[in-house]
Amino acid sequence: MSSTDSSPAEKQESLLKSFTRLSNQVYTQTPASFPPSGPSTSHPTTIVLYGWGDALPKHLTKYVVGFRALYPSSRIILIFGPILKALYQTLEARATTMIPVIEAIYGPGSYSNLTEAIKSHPIKENILLQVMSNTGGMNCAATMYAFHKATNGEQRLPYNLMICDSCPGSTDFASNVGRWSKAMAVGASSFLPFIPFIISQSIAAMFLASLHGFGWIIGATSAAEYSVGAVNNPTLSDNSSKRLYLYSKEDDIIHWEDIEAHAADARSKGWSVSAEMFEGTPHVGHMKTHSEKYWKAIDDAWREAVAKE
Repeated sequence: MSSTDSSPAEKQESLLKSFTRLSNQVYTQTPASFPPSGPSTSHPTTIVLYGWGDALPKHLTKYVVGFRALYPSSRIILIFGPILKALYQTLEARATTMIPVIEAIYGPGSYSNLTEAIKSHPIKENILLQVMSNTGGMNCAATMYAFHKATNGEQRLPYNLMICDSCPGSTDFASNVGRWSKAMAVGASSFLPFIPFIISQSIAAMFLASLHGFGWIIGATSAAEYSVGAVNNPTLSDNSSKRLYLYSKEDDIIHWEDIEAHAADARSKGWSVSAEMFEGTPHVGHMKTHSEKYWKAIDDAWREAVAKE
């Protein structure tokens, strides 16, 4: 079979051959030099990369290469984010899906007795969270919820730095359905290339409207609404950590004003906040266009985060 005939699953496995598959969504890569030591002790022990909705392996592995260049001895946990799954799952179901993320840090089976696993963990974790777009935010928030629940509400998921790339946006349905349906249609185009984009977006908009209407009827909090609040909720999210927002005014999926409002809210609740605005870049397109500036902003924020300790 030629490479052009490979199935999407086969291509994903090929691109991720240096990773260990923990679930359909979660993969991990631990270098032989882990954990960081010597001059690299200030590097992250673990980088958790929450991909944007329907991101393909060929997209996310570019970020793995960038992080590996900065922090060669760090463990990397990579999370894929199917948009439909993130939207229709309940919070409990999303949290269960994210348990492999926690067990990648604290060891297989650790979730069932997480408090004890944390106490006996052999290294001091320095954790960097890279959250990309709203779908990445939904999965990050679900991880925080799962961690909090497993420790009987006594502990928050520990991290030194959270990077919010092109997120979060407003959760108002009426003003955002066009943008959300566009994001879903873009993701679906990789799997349904023969369907005209306008039709894909229309179907996505109708699906979102149905989901929103059902949620309104039963009084449920949407996945997007929960995640936007959770990452700025000091009960779930560590407000002694550092926060970095990466965004642009040209983003056609997330309003830049919404990101700045979220940053201001985080700052008011105790987070140390930095922001980097990029010129002329689309949604989750800042690294591709301004690679040097992008990675410098991340490394500078990380150095600031660990310098506080």
